[in-house]
Amino acid sequence: MTAPAPESVRTAPRITGLTTRLITVPLRRHWGAEAPENHVIVTRLQTDDGGAGHGFSWTPTIGPQAVKALLDHDIAPFIAGLPAAPEAVWDVLWKRLHEAGGGGLTTIAMAGVDLALWDLQARRAGTSVTGLIGQRQESAEVYGSGVNLHYTLDELVEQARRWVSAGHQAVKIKVGKPDLREDAERVAAVRSVLGPDRRLMIDANQRWDLPTTFRALEVLSEYGLDWLEEPLRADDLWAYRRLRKHSPVPIALGENLHTIYRFRDFIEAEAVDIIQPNIIRVGGITPFRRIVELARTHSIKVMPHLLPELSGQLALTLAEPTLVEDVEEASFEQLGILDGPSPVRFTDSRVALADQPGLGFRFRDGL
Repeated sequence: MTAPAPESVRTAPRITGLTTRLITVPLRRHWGAEAPENHVIVTRLQTDDGGAGHGFSWTPTIGPQAVKALLDHDIAPFIAGLPAAPEAVWDVLWKRLHEAGGGGLTTIAMAGVDLALWDLQARRAGTSVTGLIGQRQESAEVYGSGVNLHYTLDELVEQARRWVSAGHQAVKIKVGKPDLREDAERVAAVRSVLGPDRRLMIDANQRWDLPTTFRALEVLSEYGLDWLEEPLRADDLWAYRRLRKHSPVPIALGENLHTIYRFRDFIEAEAVDIIQPNIIRVGGITPFRRIVELARTHSIKVMPHLLPELSGQLALTLAEPTLVEDVEEASFEQLGILDGPSPVRFTDSRVALADQPGLGFRFRDGL
């Protein structure tokens, strides 16, 4: 006998439609020649009782048209008629799309549906998504982050000074220059601006192999690093396991892991100290929450990747305090694509919730 559906599923309104539109916006401070802009795929989901939920998918470079096509041609017809319940939809949709890949473009597209469903559910409850899940933190610390490997040394130092003036107690810069001596010069210069008490993290964005990483750590670890992020190809579990065993600096990764199974593999292999799931890339709020609980059971820290106006809302629901990443002048509000105020407030290097229902994202028309 089939088990009865949960009450929340039996009583949920049914999905009747999903529409999308693509926004491409130039970055105010471009992320290098390969990333001058970001892409947001705005989603709107309708239900049979007249309800609507608003969400989005996102990619900085690869596949915005592919994500939109998945949403329009494969996801929208499949979810029509399903109950508007985030967890139930996520699981059946992931199984449906798995033929095209368990993660990556598929989960990025799925996030557009999942966020819209959470937005709808929170609005029905008359609260924010943070309030619906359960707010545990009044505010969360924000760290200054820069996609700045292409900056000159002077530009990098000026950015570090802006972070200090803004009150940031933690910052992250890119490393991975062809000459390690140049990386060392840049890290030393930023540490000089920060002083001894502010936290400094570095991100190599998969630019090194294992021998290069060990050589870099011999030189750079003396600058008091809080973590080294993604030095190796993100898929190379064997190398990360070996690296963490011998690294004097905590190892952070996760922006390029897309499923709870890959996070489980890295955690159980003792290959990581800090995980950094990107809420969009893992498929939305539903899988993000599952990944967070997996990490908690293994005493692994969670530091959400990018998208501070979304990550900030979820950070306030976590049992343990976390850091929210804010790339300079790259928030949706700063890029000018929101129709209305941001759903969060940034004050004194902290993020707090603004008083808005649902997720609080409305994107400007005509972009």
